[in-house]
This record gives sequence, structure tokens and C-alpha cells, in this order.
Amino acid sequence: MKKVFLLLLIIGFITNISSCLRSQDESKLDEYFDVLESHDKFMGSVAVSKSGNIIYTRTIGYADIENKIKADNKSKYRIGSISKMFTTVMVFKAVEEGKLNLDQTLDEYFSTIKNADRITIDLLLHHRSGIHNFTNSQDYGTWNTEAKTEQEMVKIISDAGSDFEPDSKADYSNSNFVLLSYILEKTYNKPYSELLEQKICKPLELKDTYLGGKINTQNHECLSYSYLQNCKLESETDTSIPLGAGGIVSTTSDLVKFINALFDGKLISKENLELMKDIKDYYGRGMISFPFYERTGFGHTGGIDGFSSLLAHFSDGDVTIALTSNGTNFNNNDISLAVLSAVYGKYFDIPSFTSFSISPEDLNQYIGVYSSSQLPLKLTITSDGVALYAQGTGQPAFVLEPSEKDVFKFDVAKIVIEFNPIDKTLTLKQNGGVFLFTKEESK
Repeated sequence: MKKVFLLLLIIGFITNISSCLRSQDESKLDEYFDVLESHDKFMGSVAVSKSGNIIYTRTIGYADIENKIKADNKSKYRIGSISKMFTTVMVFKAVEEGKLNLDQTLDEYFSTIKNADRITIDLLLHHRSGIHNFTNSQDYGTWNTEAKTEQEMVKIISDAGSDFEPDSKADYSNSNFVLLSYILEKTYNKPYSELLEQKICKPLELKDTYLGGKINTQNHECLSYSYLQNCKLESETDTSIPLGAGGIVSTTSDLVKFINALFDGKLISKENLELMKDIKDYYGRGMISFPFYERTGFGHTGGIDGFSSLLAHFSDGDVTIALTSNGTNFNNNDISLAVLSAVYGKYFDIPSFTSFSISPEDLNQYIGVYSSSQLPLKLTITSDGVALYAQGTGQPAFVLEPSEKDVFKFDVAKIVIEFNPIDKTLTLKQNGGVFLFTKEESK
């Protein structure tokens, strides 16, 4: 559900890969995940296939921390916006069956939505509708755990209005795919959960993939967690809200099987697959692209509550990677890079985590509100007496981990913050950007 982008663009050269991992690469990957697990940096599962055969799997962490239920290869995770790929496939199936047309406009179904007579099914698929993304609304976190009917969700989406003229640009909106879920239900006169089972899961024998409900750990379903100073159990978005935008539960092995079938032509036509891969303003139809060296993969990322996920297929080498997580204190991009590097015979580092002690009293010198002439947001630095936290305007707080004197980091977003208490400034570094903030005077 969240906007989660995988930045895998690096320079390199093409190498050939075999149908299995070299023993040294597999051992190094095992060591990589051992380090993440021993430092409590990641909980989740990864699976990689080559030419349709699984060549590497690994699961670490807990499905339920409180009850000490370890995750294993049967564990199921909410996959967030990877659900959009399943919904897109079902839309194209309906098109191929003559039940839908990409040029149909939204007013046939929901006339209360602004510009409904100009918004086509195709624009919904391509994030070019202009319909406001309801998960970006300030009050979303106050009702996302409550069940919603179609009528209630359509009103929420209608009331939020439009952000731009249809087809003038692209902007990610979960509203598009919630509406597509309802359109599918109306087209077939069946609930989304039943369509998912009938159109995709049963034909492909995806026995661990379905529309989620209340999380049941006895059914191998994982709870999700966020990392602040300690692991915190996340609330559960009611899946009646995201439906085909982000409500599906699956395993990495099922996800691999799904996307491989898609690229093997077992779900929709080659022509419609090409439409899914047609990237315009960063988005395809239910897909995004993943550059890796000279290669480009296609798939999607996902995030909902404390869950995060990635699914990508690279036709060059016929390689697929699926990653699911129910709690991470590390950058998932780096994990995916390491796995792909192992598969393609590239070098990758084993992460090193060093601790730096700082007294609670010393944390106080960093507390304050900082503003920058380079960015239109403020950073609020707070402390609970144990750890230091940063919070950007309108964003959730995140814990800062001390790495050396006056230097803190947040690995999940690759953020490094360097404080200068004497000058009352801080420097924020992220993805090559360097931004200077100055502490505001207390009023």
C-alpha cells in the first residue's frame, strides 16, 4: 500500500548464470542472513528461482514474537501492493473474455467520483486517473483498522476528490485499485476473494495465497512489527479496505510461481503482458521496473502495516526474486541487491553492525526542531531518555542509531544524520543528497 521504490541501478557487466547457485555464493548468502538475524535487523523470507526452479530460499525471524513462534517456509505474509499485480491480471483476463474494455469510463460504475466520465479503466491501471490516494489522507490512520463497505469506501474516495487532470501525469494511488476491485466484483457478480481463487490461485495451485482477513498465527500467518527502540506489534489494516490494492496474503514460493506463470504466458496474452510492462512516468499497468546492472526486471513492491515485500522477474537469465517481511530495521533494497548479486555472480558485502554507546544526558544536546532552506520540511529531534528519534513534518518518527560521536543513522531509509551541537546544526545525508538543517530557537 505504501509507496515503496526499489533503487537497484548500478553499473556493471553481464555474466552468465547456471541453474543453481554456486556453493560459495549460497554460503555467503546464508552468512548475510545470519548477520541480519543475529543483529535483529530483518524478519522475513526470500525465494529465488532460475528457469522456473527454486534455487535459494531462506526465512528468518518470528511470525509471532510474543508467543515465540518462529517463521518458517510455511509462513504467510501480507504482500501489500504486490496485490495490484494480481488485480491487473484479473482485469486483463476480463478484457480477454470480452467482459471489460480498457476504454470504459468510470461513470459506468461510480458517477460520484470527479472526472468519472473521463477516467478509463486503463488510466486506473496506469495510475493516471488523478483520483486522490486515500491512504495519503491525514485521517487514514484513525479508521484503517475498521471494516468498510463498498459504499463507504466509494464515498471516502469521492469526497477526497482529484489531484490532477486525468492522463496529464501519473501519481500512485491505491484508490485506483480499490475501484478496480469493485469493478471486477460487479463484472463477475462475485466477491474479490472468490475471483482471486477462481482466476489465479486454483489454476496455478497457489495454496497459500488468498485475500487476507484477521491475522491467524495458527494458520501460519505472520503478525507485523515496526522497529523503534524495540519491536512494536503493528495494528492490522482491515482488508475490506485495500482489497485488490493491498489485501492479499502469500508466501515467497507462491509469489515466484505466480510471476513465472505470468511471464510464461499462462495467465494472460503476450500482448497484454507487454501492456503491463509499459512504463510511463515510472509506472506500468500494475507493474514497476527494477534496473540491475544492464538488466531490467518487472514486478512490484508492497508495504502495509509493518509488512514489506518485493517481487521481480528478470527475463535476462529467467530469474525471479520474491521477498516478504513482517519487520525490518534494515534497507530491503540492500537485501535484494545482495540476493541478485549472488545469483548473477556479482560481488556484495556482508553487512557490519557496530555499536556506539552514548549516555542519556548527552542525547539532550541534540533535541530540538531543525529547519532547512533546501527542503520544505522540518525535522523534530526528541529523546525518551534511552534513544534519539527523528520525525519529519507529517511523517512517522523513526529511531536514530548512534554509530560514532555526533553521528546517527537509520538504515531502513539509508539516512545518516551528523550533528554539530556547537553550531546548532545537523547534516542529513540520504541517497547522495546532503541537506543542512539549523536548530530553531525555542519560543
